[in-house]
Amino acid sequence: MTNNVPSVSVTYARNGSSTKSNELGMRPMQERAFERRGEQYLLIKSPPASGKSRALMFIALDKLHNQGLRQAIITVPEKSIGSSFADEPLSDFGFWADWHVVPKWNLCNAPGADGSKADSVGAFLKSDDRVLVCPHATFRNAVEKFGVEAFDDRLIAVDEFHHVSANPDNKLGAQLTELIARDKVHVVAMTGSYFRGDTEPVLMPHDEAKFDTVTYTYYEQLNGYKYLKTLDIGYYFYSGAYADDILKVLDPAEKTIIHIPSVNSRESTKDKIREVEHIIEELGAWQGTDPATGFQLVKRSDGRILRIADLVDDDPTKREKVSAALKDPAQKNNRDHVDIIIALGMAKEGFDWIWCEHALTVGYRSSLTEIVQIIGRATRDAEGKTNARFTNLIAEPDAAEAAVTEAVNDTLKAIAASLLMEQVLAPRFNFTPKKPDSGPVEGFDYGEGGYKEGECNVGFNEDSGQFQIEIKGLVEPKSKEAERICQEDLNEVIAAFAQDKTTVERGLFDEELVPEELTQVRLGKIIKDKYPELDEGDQEAVRQHAIAALNLTQKAKEAALEGDDAEKSGNTALIDGVRKFAMDVRDLDIDLIDRINPFSEAYAILAKTMSEESLKQVQAVISAKKVKLTPEEARDLARRAVKFKQERGRLPSITSPDAWEKKMAEGVAFLARMKAEAANG
Repeated sequence: MTNNVPSVSVTYARNGSSTKSNELGMRPMQERAFERRGEQYLLIKSPPASGKSRALMFIALDKLHNQGLRQAIITVPEKSIGSSFADEPLSDFGFWADWHVVPKWNLCNAPGADGSKADSVGAFLKSDDRVLVCPHATFRNAVEKFGVEAFDDRLIAVDEFHHVSANPDNKLGAQLTELIARDKVHVVAMTGSYFRGDTEPVLMPHDEAKFDTVTYTYYEQLNGYKYLKTLDIGYYFYSGAYADDILKVLDPAEKTIIHIPSVNSRESTKDKIREVEHIIEELGAWQGTDPATGFQLVKRSDGRILRIADLVDDDPTKREKVSAALKDPAQKNNRDHVDIIIALGMAKEGFDWIWCEHALTVGYRSSLTEIVQIIGRATRDAEGKTNARFTNLIAEPDAAEAAVTEAVNDTLKAIAASLLMEQVLAPRFNFTPKKPDSGPVEGFDYGEGGYKEGECNVGFNEDSGQFQIEIKGLVEPKSKEAERICQEDLNEVIAAFAQDKTTVERGLFDEELVPEELTQVRLGKIIKDKYPELDEGDQEAVRQHAIAALNLTQKAKEAALEGDDAEKSGNTALIDGVRKFAMDVRDLDIDLIDRINPFSEAYAILAKTMSEESLKQVQAVISAKKVKLTPEEARDLARRAVKFKQERGRLPSITSPDAWEKKMAEGVAFLARMKAEAANG
């Protein structure tokens, strides 16, 4: 049996702003990016469907016509995304030029393997034509073949930039580093993910520092839609075979993309074709295949015919036909063209089906970036589409299974993804220390009664989707890089924290946990490892800003769930929740924020969605791992003990009733034992 309790539920204002165009035909995100068109290195972080492809067209045309660049090369991770850069009559909407790609230079449409077209890139470089579109593989091969100097005085635009990595084994990342070191190209990098979903940085810090960043948040995008109002994200558990339970979360009346599990995963029956057939059988009586599109036709008990696109079948003729029918531009605005798409590796990033209301994914996906991309399939705005949801269907851990530990890991990863998505979808947090001379910031609404002197205030600007929050004892970033991280990259930090397995395990299931062990020690270590170039003060500033963002979102959610005014808890739920929490505590200070377990709300949802028996079992698997203090953690505790002594005039006591003070004392004692043992040989 599957329990439907969304772990994240957000409602937006639908003020229409993100879909309105200016006199040049640019939507707000595109206008924001175009303002920075003069930058040599530009990084655009913006959600799916916000118009990144068109933003690049505007910027590229300006660089070619007004900034002296010879050519523009756009590189995309897979051929299907190349269609996003097809010809656009931009002058029809007020711009001074049209976007045109000579057909032979859109190598995404050319026959042959992606990597075998390097000579075509060479021919383009010698031609007088201005724009080339090619897959990442083709671009990598061309750079290898012709050298970085062949690309001088050109714009290199990298779409889905999170595919790049600073790992030396990542060829595209290494080539990009060489291109930046030579400093003779312009680079526009675009990504719909605010984080990379793994432990590898996209660029090394010294390279990333050269990029000017344009950020357009999910909140701005979704709040500014005309039609879509609510978005639910949930992980639900099933037992037995997923195909038997799928109709408990699949509503055939909703336009749905189903991603079945990878054949190597625990959830797979190892027969993907049979799985698709089983889903189709569960939906109704098969009526045959539409000869024009290749879609499967299935009759429901109420007589309605469902049109189902099967992208799992490996038969190239069948799949190409279905794929072409889905991409047919004439059907883009036809809601009735298709009802359900079943896919395995396809229909993810860059796949544009505006009518999708439900992205249903079976089995855990290894990368958080992939999950964000899949969720992005459902967050397009379309007439009559008011609700969208993402469901991750996960097998419940089963005591009889040898793979119980793997099942527990999948559960923890699903929780991490849900926590992170909650952060990604929230308005942006700006934190400032509360000082005697603090005052209101222009443009921010401070709620009933306005700004209150002497208190920690919470302001909100709905247009920009930003909070302005005062916190006592908050450390401010000193360096430019730390400031950038606090403004642009808090979700990167939270992603690393939420993916740290030990952190999530202990946060959810360790009944003896002292929250500061996670919020200060574990997060502190993650930040030191992630940003070793920052000094200790800046590392602490980043840590405080990240934990404040994560814990205030969690506390706001708790406050919103307790509220009984459901309608009010719509668009303003998070804002009201943050305000309520700030008012309920006497002082909003960083020590108080550090004393909150970031995973307590996730546990409450887990307890509602998973059977009691499975929950106990997960708890048992994790409790069996006794966590020992490491020398590094002991040193960190000792450093915090020194700070404690500076503030209180005494060292922490091992017999203190305060759990955190006792933990710091344990760290000091652990180090003393280590020193004594070393001295005694």
